[in-house]
Amino acid sequence: MQWFVKGAVRFMERYLPDPFVLVLLLTLMVLGLAIGVQGMPPMEALNSWGQGFWNLLTFAMQMALILVLGHLVASTSAVRQCLSLLARRLPGPKSAIMAVTLVALVASWLNWGFGLVVGAFFARAIAREIAVDYKLLVASAYSGFIIWHAGLSGSIPLTLNTPGHFAEAEIGLLPTAETIFAPFNLALVISLVIILPLLNMLMLDKKAPGQKIAFQDEVLPEGGHGPLLHHRWPLYLIAIVILAYLIPYFVQGGGLNLNILNLLFLAIALLLLGTASRFLGALGPAVSTASGILIQFPFYAGIMALMQSSGLAQTLAQGFVQTANADTLPVWSFLSAGLINLLVPSGGGQWAVQAPVMLPAAELLNVDVAKVAMAVAWGDAWTNLLQPFWALPVLAIAGLGARDIMGYCLIQLMVSGLVISLGLYFI
Repeated sequence: MQWFVKGAVRFMERYLPDPFVLVLLLTLMVLGLAIGVQGMPPMEALNSWGQGFWNLLTFAMQMALILVLGHLVASTSAVRQCLSLLARRLPGPKSAIMAVTLVALVASWLNWGFGLVVGAFFARAIAREIAVDYKLLVASAYSGFIIWHAGLSGSIPLTLNTPGHFAEAEIGLLPTAETIFAPFNLALVISLVIILPLLNMLMLDKKAPGQKIAFQDEVLPEGGHGPLLHHRWPLYLIAIVILAYLIPYFVQGGGLNLNILNLLFLAIALLLLGTASRFLGALGPAVSTASGILIQFPFYAGIMALMQSSGLAQTLAQGFVQTANADTLPVWSFLSAGLINLLVPSGGGQWAVQAPVMLPAAELLNVDVAKVAMAVAWGDAWTNLLQPFWALPVLAIAGLGARDIMGYCLIQLMVSGLVISLGLYFI
């Protein structure tokens, strides 16, 4: 297996472009396809791209906050001490690879932003204690991200459970019991929780000795100027205010959505950081991890608008769906979503362009709409292993580049794609 792993790593190190360069190339490619394949007039294509450039500002802000707040929680002393304690208890490289994968999987299922940063921080904690292939370690941490869209912060299932979503008139509200907590979805989650740690461990080259990495001591910085910065009661009172809102919200049957998750993680961050000085000091590094998302999201919004207005996304999705039957529709939905995700790495945005194709197909073939929606969600998460956009926060924390981990991610992509496809077909 090592010859294949090394070949994949060398290939990606040589040919994978920088994530920012990639989005520029994708923009030019989609413009060319919209004009050359879909027959869209050039100025109409440019207007569609330009007008769509700012369409996802609200969603981008929600995504950035999930990442920033997840980073704040993961960077607190309490969480870091737990990770360091766990790292010191690992006996060697194999257990380290498996442990970081499991931690990232569980954390990503709870919250995608938290999963990204806690996996990266755990990889750093392990690298200080154990001599291991650091690039594979970070790739293993990132591989846990594949599970996010099947978890509590999945944008498609949460959107479908949020009043006012664009398809509510057609399908109504879909509770999380039919999506996130559906038996077929939980079975896929459990399968990957078992298979991915084993796969990552098998990619470890026993003949290549790893090495420990001496990171600088990580002490939470202090920030801000003025009175009350070092008092705990202001942050604690605001956290109590947030919880006083959230507890009745959940008791009265309120569902999970992006805004509720952000409020919850804000309350946790306030409680764990304790003072405004610590909060502001930790905020700078947290915000910096979202910089790639903030600058690239508008480009992907423009791509998404162009793919929708030109019909390119529907053409791609329809090409997969037109030969589907009741048994294979979820699989084709998954594969088409994986392809489109390379161009539109936004779960909610992707559902907006695929739903007009997938929902009528599900109704025509009498297939469970919730399963088709989750198949799209899995496809969106799946090819994130090959789309370096979402790896930016992990790489920023780990101090690596996209080329350092994408060779391993390519193998993870192939194996996980097979597992998910089989699961969607047979379960």
